[in-house]
Amino acid sequence: MARPLTCPHCGKDRVLRSRSHTTLERLANLAFYSPFHCQSCSHRFMASRLGRSFPIKFIDRRQHLRIPVRLFLSFSGGRIKGEGTVLDISMGGCMIQSDAPVHVDDIFYLQIVLGEGEVPLELAAMVRSVGSRGISFKFLRAAQENKRLLAFVQSRSGSHAQKM
Repeated sequence: MARPLTCPHCGKDRVLRSRSHTTLERLANLAFYSPFHCQSCSHRFMASRLGRSFPIKFIDRRQHLRIPVRLFLSFSGGRIKGEGTVLDISMGGCMIQSDAPVHVDDIFYLQIVLGEGEVPLELAAMVRSVGSRGISFKFLRAAQENKRLLAFVQSRSGSHAQKM
């Protein structure tokens, strides 16, 4: 039976395989070594795939596992204020649904309501894309710096990591 691959930095087994970025990483793939990214601490590392279990699915260009949610949010930046629904969230960003007129590279101050009666989670984010699915935001601070976001994502990601 294959042993689970664990992060050498934090020791957790919540790692996903990443795409190879350098020539050295591409060559290492030929020898069954690949880059991996830890969903708990965001550490990126190389490891052998032989005799190890890990989620098979690539995450495209994404560094973090997306967690489907339905959360209310409000946002403001410049002269634009809006409201919407967070459709998915990760340690690196979120996808929302909103009718607000936003543009790529706009920076907003987000307030996400994680639960009834809780103080909203406050984050700075930049618009990465606007499309028919919604508005994609990239958080400007690392999630590890925001303990509430990190705790929320980790509490919700356990069941989704098992399904991959």
